[in-house]
Amino acid sequence: MKKILTFLLLTSFAIGQSQGLISNVPNRNTTSLNGVWNYIIDPYQTGFYSFHLDQYDKQEKPAKGAFFTNYHAQNKQELVEYDFDKSPTITIPGDWNSQITELKYYEGNVWFKKSFDYNLAANKRLFLYLGAINYKADVYLNGKKLGTHEGGFTPFNYEVTSIVKPTGNYLVIKVDNTRHKEDVPTVNTDWWNYGGITRDVTLIEEESSFVEDYNIQLKKGNANVISGFVKINNLDASKNQISIAIPELKINYKGKADSNGILNFEIPAKKISYWSPENPKLYDVTVDFNGKKLNDKIGFRTIETQGDKILLNGKPVFLRGISIHEENAKGGRANSQEDALRLLNWAKELGCNYVRLAHYPHNENMVREADKMGLMVWEEIPVYWTVEFTNKNTYQNAQDQLTAAITRDKNRASIVIWSMANETPVSDSRNTFITNLVNHTKSLDNTRLISAALLTHDGKIDDEIGKSLDIIAFNQYLGWYGGNLENAEKTFWTTPYNKPVFVSEFGGDAKAGFHGEKNERWTEEYQEYLYIQNLKMIEKIPHLSGTSPWILVDFRSPKRLLPGIQDGYNRKGLISNDGEKKKAFYIMQDWYAKKKKEY
Repeated sequence: MKKILTFLLLTSFAIGQSQGLISNVPNRNTTSLNGVWNYIIDPYQTGFYSFHLDQYDKQEKPAKGAFFTNYHAQNKQELVEYDFDKSPTITIPGDWNSQITELKYYEGNVWFKKSFDYNLAANKRLFLYLGAINYKADVYLNGKKLGTHEGGFTPFNYEVTSIVKPTGNYLVIKVDNTRHKEDVPTVNTDWWNYGGITRDVTLIEEESSFVEDYNIQLKKGNANVISGFVKINNLDASKNQISIAIPELKINYKGKADSNGILNFEIPAKKISYWSPENPKLYDVTVDFNGKKLNDKIGFRTIETQGDKILLNGKPVFLRGISIHEENAKGGRANSQEDALRLLNWAKELGCNYVRLAHYPHNENMVREADKMGLMVWEEIPVYWTVEFTNKNTYQNAQDQLTAAITRDKNRASIVIWSMANETPVSDSRNTFITNLVNHTKSLDNTRLISAALLTHDGKIDDEIGKSLDIIAFNQYLGWYGGNLENAEKTFWTTPYNKPVFVSEFGGDAKAGFHGEKNERWTEEYQEYLYIQNLKMIEKIPHLSGTSPWILVDFRSPKRLLPGIQDGYNRKGLISNDGEKKKAFYIMQDWYAKKKKEY
């Protein structure tokens, strides 16, 4: 009878039945599906629709022309017009734009297939975890649809316990990076629309009941109490013992989950060595559920505002930052630990204690390495420019991306700011949209600061949405998109908010190695002068608490078309895409060295 119940239990977890996003994947029992995959370019979605536009995966018995069935001709006469096994290959994770020359500008549908074997142990469960796919993904395993996911920079997972078999599994994913106005982001962006399976593909093996998620951080308002929750997937009420161990703090807390599988806890703690840029202390933390241990490294720190100051562990801090896009040295989407270290080490060399990861959640490697290196992080979702603020589905999409980002990264001490948006035009619908995101964020995590990169006009930092934000951040490009550099220090800014003010972007373009007079646009000398003059102005901004110039490294953008200068790159980087530091890098480096001495 027990075996029958176990079988029924496990088979009930069939297709897409995880109750939520699984967190801390790097420290679980995993198998990587990264590597060489086959791909088929399908601009007309031939493998998804019949010639009358009937969607194959909605058919009771899908036609053999449906690519997700991975069908092969049974005899020499049978007509089958695709074959993954004979199709070209691509490296996953990775985008198709930088790997395949003919797909450099391609936006549309590409199918991917990976075959694998997997012996799932008895009474265990298996999940497919996808780090990110840009933008829309239809996911199939062994011909069965797991689900559809939208959003190009957040993880998602499906349970595949009852589908996987010991040999001959085939995972097929249709990826569509076509831009739509109702998407998040919308059709118009200033970065490359890299298509593909851009982050890790992982199988996670778990017990029938397991720790799905947890939050272990300092309690808001009390730096001597560690609080949070542990969430159990498929709780067995007869076995629900949970312990949280932090050996260095002599903590070995024990508790039991409630009927919903949730354990809420508060643990007094003494002599905590608080995480900071100067002391990026991470504690070994273990969550033990019925003898199954899940390990993590977690830092503890407080971040709050007091008037116009940002306080880290109760002390004023100036955020010396830089904005970063997720791009690697080859001009493709960054995804590896090496990519993360390359970018973050440059930020440290610049003198940063903080990075703004724009304009979307970056790879988990970035925040985990920032934890180790002592770099505070601004994490953002791509509510960028003119998304459809009146569209309920667009809002839900944005909220879902925000939820996934917070679920994945809430235990990382480096994350100090959740950002709701970037340069969104002011309107009542936009204000409602962002205010709702702010409220949602607070319901998930009330321990971090909330901001958004705002637009300004006539020297006034007075956006209505500022009432809902902890930090008033704004972008300005004096000397590049208007304004007079010679008179920069005479430009004054005002704000009605007695809150920390943050210059989330400023800068201008320069082609590395192109030299001339300081009044000659595109030269390193012009960019250098722009930084000198902007910093004179920025010094006088009231309530100034931080900056993150735009941007660390030149990055690809189809909006940047000037031959011989841009060539498809936004050249506002302080470092070229080839790794060459421009003259403005050293201006910012010196200014940050001065700021470091002031705090």
